[in-house]
Amino acid sequence: MRCTPNSLPRRTAPELPLILFLLFSANCPWVAAQTIRVDTTPARAIPFDPDKALGTSVDILSSRSIDAVYSAPILKESLSAGWGPITYRQNTELTIAAWHWNPNGTWSDAAHQSGYFTGSAEPKEFLGHSYGYALPHRGSTKSDASQGKYSRLTDGDPATYWKSNPYLTKHFTGEDDALHPQWIVLDFGTLQDIDAIRIAWANPYAREYVVQYWLGENALEKPTLGVWTQFPRGAVEEGNGGTVTLRLSDRPVRARFLRIRMTESSNTCDTHGSEDPRNCVGYAVNEIYAGNFAIDGSFIDLVTHAPGQNQTEATVSSTDPWHTAQDIEPSRDQTGFDLFYTSGITNKLPAMIPVAMIYATPEDAAAELAYIEKRGYPVSYVEMGEEPDGKYTSPEDDAALYLQWATALHGVDRKLKLGGPVFEGVNEDIQVWPDAQARTSWLGRFIDYLKAHGRMSDLAFVSFEHYPFPPCEINWSDLYREPELVRHILEVWRADGVPADVPLMITESNLSWALTEPMADLFGALWLADNAGSFLASGGAAFYHSPIQPEPLRSGCGGYSTFGNFVANEKLEISQHASQYFASQMINLEWVKHGTGVHQLFPAEADVLDDAGHILVTVYAVKRPDGVWSLMILNKDPSNAHSVKIEFRDSGGKNVARFAGRVTAVTFGAEQYVWHPEGPKSHADPDGPPATSTVNAPGQAFTLPRASVTVLRGSIE
Repeated sequence: MRCTPNSLPRRTAPELPLILFLLFSANCPWVAAQTIRVDTTPARAIPFDPDKALGTSVDILSSRSIDAVYSAPILKESLSAGWGPITYRQNTELTIAAWHWNPNGTWSDAAHQSGYFTGSAEPKEFLGHSYGYALPHRGSTKSDASQGKYSRLTDGDPATYWKSNPYLTKHFTGEDDALHPQWIVLDFGTLQDIDAIRIAWANPYAREYVVQYWLGENALEKPTLGVWTQFPRGAVEEGNGGTVTLRLSDRPVRARFLRIRMTESSNTCDTHGSEDPRNCVGYAVNEIYAGNFAIDGSFIDLVTHAPGQNQTEATVSSTDPWHTAQDIEPSRDQTGFDLFYTSGITNKLPAMIPVAMIYATPEDAAAELAYIEKRGYPVSYVEMGEEPDGKYTSPEDDAALYLQWATALHGVDRKLKLGGPVFEGVNEDIQVWPDAQARTSWLGRFIDYLKAHGRMSDLAFVSFEHYPFPPCEINWSDLYREPELVRHILEVWRADGVPADVPLMITESNLSWALTEPMADLFGALWLADNAGSFLASGGAAFYHSPIQPEPLRSGCGGYSTFGNFVANEKLEISQHASQYFASQMINLEWVKHGTGVHQLFPAEADVLDDAGHILVTVYAVKRPDGVWSLMILNKDPSNAHSVKIEFRDSGGKNVARFAGRVTAVTFGAEQYVWHPEGPKSHADPDGPPATSTVNAPGQAFTLPRASVTVLRGSIE
C-alpha cells in the first residue's frame, strides 16, 4: 500500500485511534505535511463566553407536539446537544397574525371582545400556551401562513376591508403622514394592458394619493432594477372616498405591477367607531379593481377576486392589528412563558425574548416584559419584531415602530437590551425602493432614522437570520463558500452604519430556509461547525442554531431530512441522532467548555487548497480559560485525508510553539456517519459517535480524515 493520506484504509471506530489522527513523518518520511498556523498575538484575540455566544432556539410548535417537546426525556435529549442560551422565536408575525403572549388581558372594546388586546402584566395562573390571532383587516395575500389566509383587497367581498397600521400615523409618530406613505401593490403575474382603476374606499380613505406602474424587473423582489412611474392621470389631491373609477391614461400601459401610494388621510373613523383614535387614522380600502376601458366605455376588470390564494396577489405596506376573540388560531402554539422558563429548556441561563411589533401594540410589549420580570425570569436581550424585510415593511416605518416600542419597554426597565430588526436569511445587503435621496439600503436607512431622532442608544444589538443556501441547489462546493458568506454579511451590516460597539447576532440559523436532504447528511455537520466558527472569527457576538427540539423526518429537496438534531417520527419519538447533533456536540462539548467563562479565539489558517484554489481546511483556534488550546479543524475534502503540521506563533513570526505532551483528538466525519436516503425509512449507518483518542504529540504532523470535523486539545511548548 502506498503511504499517502489518500490511500489510508477505511477502519471501524475502535481502530481509529491507531491510524487516523497521527501520521508521523518518521513512518512516511516523504509525505509533505501542510501547515496550520495559529497567530497567538494577544491583541488579535477575540474574547467570547460560550454561555452567551453559542446558543439554540425554540420556535412555534404544533398544538399536538408541544407536550412531547417539553417532556423530560425529549428535553434531556435536546439539551444534550450542548448549546448554552436559547432564543424564543416569535412566529405569528410571519403569518400576519397578532400574538396573545398571555391569554389573560383586556380588549380595547371589552363589550365586543375585539379591538387591540393587551396581555395582563400580573402573574396569575401558569402560562403554558399562547396563540396567534388572524387579522380581519389583512392586506397581503401571501405569507408563511397555511391555506385560508388572503388579502381583503381582492377577496370579492365588498364588506371586508384592508386597513393600514395606525401606529404609523402622525397621532403616534409625531411626524407628518407623508413621511410614512402607505401603499398597496397588485401583482397580475404577467404583463397586462392597464389604463383604469376602480377603488372602493372604506374609512379612513386617502385624500391624497398617486397610482403608478412599474418599469423594470420584479418590483418586490428586485426593487432597484426598475422604477415606479406615475400614470399620466394617476394623481389625486382631494379625494372624497367612496367608490372611484379613474382613467389613468389615454392609452393602456403594459404593466405587471400596479401601486397606490397614499400620503394624506381623511382621518375619518372605520366601522369600529370613534371611541378609539386608532380607528380613525391611516387608510382603508374595501376592494380594488384594475384593468382598462373597452371601446364602448365599459370598465374591464383584470383583477381576480376570490377568498383564497388564487386571487390577484396584493401586498401592502402595513396592516392594522385590530382583531377579535373569534380570530384565534389554536393549531399552532407559541409556548407560554411559564412553561418556557420552568421546563429547563433555558439551560438555567438568561434567554433572548421577542416582542411582537409589526402587528401589535407597544402597551402589550411593555406588559409582556413586566410579566416576565415580576416572575423573576432572566432576560438577556429583547428582540423587536420578526422579519420586517419579508413583510416589505419600509425601514422608516419599522424604525418608527421600533422607537415607540423602545419607549414603552424602557419605561418598564431602562436596563433592557433591545435590538432587531431580525432579517430573513440573506447573503447580501437588503435593497428597497429608493427614497428621495436615492438611498436603497434597508438597514442603512433604518440606522439613519434612529440617528436622526437621537435614539441610537436604543439599539443594543443588530440581529439577523442565516439560511445561506437555496434548498434545491446545494452541492458539496458550497461548503467552501460558508466562511466568506458569513464574513461578507457582517461587513455589509457594518458598512450600512451599524456602530462598532453594537453587537451583531445570528439569532436563527440552519443550512437552508426549507427542508433539504443535506441537512441530515454529513454535509450539514461540516457546514454547522464552519458556520459557528467563522461567525465568531469574523467578529459576530452571539450565534443561535435552530432548532433545539426534534422534528419529524419528512420529505424535502433531494430526499427525506429534518431541521432538527434528531431522526424522529410524527410523535417525536427519537430513533437516531442526526448529523447536526454530532456537530453541535463537537462545538459545545469538545471545542469550547461551557460554564468556565471567557475564551479567546485567535486567528488561524491552513494552506491546504485544491487545484481550483478552494480552501479545503479551515481552523478555529481557542484558548480556554484553563490555558488549554483547543483547535476545531474542518477537512472539507470529500475524498482525501490531509496531513498537517500545527504551529503557534505571534504576528512577528517569533516564539514558534507546537503541541506538547498529551493531546486529545476527537473526530466526526465520513468514517463515523453515513446518511442513507431511503424515503420514510431514511437513516444513518454508521450513526456516530465521534472517535476519541489521547496521544503523545510528536511535534510533527496530524492527519485530518476526509470530510471531517476534528478537535485537538492540549498544551503547547
